Amino acid sequence: MSTPVTIIGAGLGGLTLARVLHVHGIPATVYEGETSPTARTQGGLLDIHDYNGQLALQEAGLIEEFRSHVLEGRQASRFLDRDGTVLADQPDDGTGGRPEILRGELRQILLDSLPAGSVKWGHRVSGVAALGEGHHEVTFDDGTTVVTSLLVGADGAWSRVRPLLSDATPEYTGMSAVETHLFDSETRHPATAKAVGPGAMYALAPGKGLLAHRERGGTLHNYVFVTEPQSWFAAIDFTDAATAAARIAQEFDGWAPELTALITDSDTPLVLRPLYTLPIEHRWDRVPGVTLLGDAAHLTAPNGEGANLAMYDGSELARAIAVHPDDVETAITKYEQAMFPRSTGAAAEGTEGHELLFGEGTPYVLLGMDMDDEQPS
Repeated sequence: MSTPVTIIGAGLGGLTLARVLHVHGIPATVYEGETSPTARTQGGLLDIHDYNGQLALQEAGLIEEFRSHVLEGRQASRFLDRDGTVLADQPDDGTGGRPEILRGELRQILLDSLPAGSVKWGHRVSGVAALGEGHHEVTFDDGTTVVTSLLVGADGAWSRVRPLLSDATPEYTGMSAVETHLFDSETRHPATAKAVGPGAMYALAPGKGLLAHRERGGTLHNYVFVTEPQSWFAAIDFTDAATAAARIAQEFDGWAPELTALITDSDTPLVLRPLYTLPIEHRWDRVPGVTLLGDAAHLTAPNGEGANLAMYDGSELARAIAVHPDDVETAITKYEQAMFPRSTGAAAEGTEGHELLFGEGTPYVLLGMDMDDEQPS
């Protein structure tokens, strides 16, 4: 089978690319390893920025539908000390440029905007091969293949397409996140619900922290960040939820119980999410007929930009193809020339932000506060 534009990965970046191509009348096929859109949960809230993610949605003709799914008030944020004291509280006054939406709902908006059959589910890539003259063959686990004149790797951190362009592989950052959820928090976990507040809550210490967000229906979605080698986490039996929770909670001994409840009272099994990154200035020489977007191209530790950049990548690549429909190489070259410095800048800023969140003196240095009296300096 031969297709003109083949996109590997039905995440936000790959779907945005497919959607903007469709707007411009250019067909594309997305191949996804998961068996259906509901094969797994899609993560929590995303803040979609007015300088990249929202621009991509405008290009896709989906900005109004996006706005209809925004969770009002969730741009609020607060910082707590480990004893539960509120150090800073920023309400959502409606003027922020980063409205929040559930990742699964945003993905469904994109899926619904594509022609039927655009996404081929249950197609996990087992290999890719260059055929020459800008053509590539993609082989799937079931033995089927496709040949394409434009292959786009939108397949995340462990991209099967990336090796066509780069020898880079993700490296462990030294920190992992443990994901938890508390459901119906106002009724079942009122003290923790009050501590988290209406939006995002940050309780930080050097090398670790609790980051929680209020979702729909009183759900508190939390990430517990801990700096330890992967061998440390491997020694924890995450199939035993209670034991795993108790072990992780030991790292927050002495913290307020309404905060540690985000670990010990989780209504879902704890999910370990090691954090990986590609080199900040990751780039490659032009290879005919293939390129990358999103985490496949510029994976970083969580910094609030990953989904936004992936969507913007998809939109910008689609625009370049629409401008040069008969010259794929010119389109890819222009896309990459803009994407490389954009992603490098975002990765550098993200690294600095990560160090502020979890470095020495946090959260007081981050908030511009005096560590002795915990008052604004």
